[in-house]
Amino acid sequence: MNIREGAIVRGDQQEEMAAWFRSLEPVQPKEMVGLWSGVGIPSGHPLDGVLENLNWFGKRFHSDMRADALLFRWRPGRLVPIEPNFFPIGLAIKMAPFGRTFVARNLFSYLQKLLRARGTTASLQLRTLDGIDTAAMVYDKQPIVDYFRRIDDDEIAGMMCVRDDPRRLFFKLRRVTGPGA
Repeated sequence: MNIREGAIVRGDQQEEMAAWFRSLEPVQPKEMVGLWSGVGIPSGHPLDGVLENLNWFGKRFHSDMRADALLFRWRPGRLVPIEPNFFPIGLAIKMAPFGRTFVARNLFSYLQKLLRARGTTASLQLRTLDGIDTAAMVYDKQPIVDYFRRIDDDEIAGMMCVRDDPRRLFFKLRRVTGPGA
C-alpha cells in the first residue's frame, strides 16, 4: 500500500479492476441507446467518489450516436446535462479532494444551471480496446474516452481513460426503464 493525496491506495486496485473489466463481454454502441443511472466503483483513482458527491445521475445515449456525457440531479425529477469543458480534466483530478466535500456539493448545486450543456457533449463509437471492439463514448472537448463492457442485460461497466494518464476511473451504468427513460 502507498499513500497518495491523503488516502491509502492499494497499488494493485487499478490492475485488479482493469483485469475484471477486460473479462467482461463487449457492447455494441446501438445497445447503449437510452438513459443510464451510474455509480462509481472504487479503484484508487483520485476521482473516486467525486461525481457521486456532486449528485451525478449517469449518462444518456441518443439514437444518433450522440451523448449527454455527464447528467446530474438538479431538483427532484430533473436531470441536467453538464458541459464537461467547464472542468478541464487535469484540474478536476488535482482538485478531487475538494470535490468530495460538502462545500463542493453545495456550490455545484448552485452552479448547475450556469454549467448546463447546450447540446450533446460526446459521441458514441465502436473502438478497439485490448484487441476487442466495444462501445466507447468519446468526449468532444476533453481528452477522455469511456469504454463500456457488459455486466448483464441491464448493467454495463465503464472505464474512463484520460489521455497521458495511466489511471482509470471505473463505474457501473444501469439502464433506466419506465417514465422519463
